[in-house]
Amino acid sequence: MKKLTFFALAALPAALVLTQCQQAKTDATATPEPTETYGGYASREELGEHLVTIAGCHDCHTPKKMGPNGPQLDMENALSGHPATLPIPDLNRAELESKGAAASQTMTAWIGPWGVSFSSNITSDATGIGNWTEEQFFTALRQGKSKGIATNRQMLPPMPYEMFAHMTDDEIRAIFAYLKSTKPVNNVVPEPLPPLSAQPQ
Repeated sequence: MKKLTFFALAALPAALVLTQCQQAKTDATATPEPTETYGGYASREELGEHLVTIAGCHDCHTPKKMGPNGPQLDMENALSGHPATLPIPDLNRAELESKGAAASQTMTAWIGPWGVSFSSNITSDATGIGNWTEEQFFTALRQGKSKGIATNRQMLPPMPYEMFAHMTDDEIRAIFAYLKSTKPVNNVVPEPLPPLSAQPQ
C-alpha cells in the first residue's frame, strides 16, 4: 500500500507537466481571433478622415479665409458648410445664371444655371448630420437625395454625388463614422435659391 501511494504521488507532477505542455501546444496552434482592418488605419474613423481629405470634402464644406498665400481652410469651422450669416455675393445673377457660374469668397455658396446652392453642414452637430442615420447617409451619397431622404429633391452642384455613389459600402460607412465624430459646429445653412428665370416676374 505504501509503494502504491508513493508511485501515485510521484506520477502526479509528471501528469501536471504533461497537461501544461499540451495546453501550451494548443495555445500556440490556436487560430488567432480575426481582427477588422480599415485599409491600414487603426479605426473606421481614421479611415473615414483619410477619405474625407482625399475626396475633397473640405473644398466645398469647409469655409475659406484669406491667408498669406490666398484662400485657406478655416479649420475652426471645418465641414460646417456655408456660414448662415454670410450673404451671397452682390453679383448680376441673371447674367451669371445664363453665361457661367461663380462662388462666394468662402467658396461655400455657388451661383449658376440651377440658382444658388449652399454647401451643407456635415459636422456632428444637430444642425449638421448629428441626427442622421447611416441609411440616410447612404441615400445621400448613392442617390444624391437632399438630407438623405428618398422623397427629397436632388442635391445641387457642385456636389459630385454621381462619383461618390461608386464608393464601397465600407468606405461610405467609414466616412459617416468620421463625420459623426467631428467637432459639432452649430450653423444652419440657408436653403437653396431657385434660378431667377424660374421665379415669378
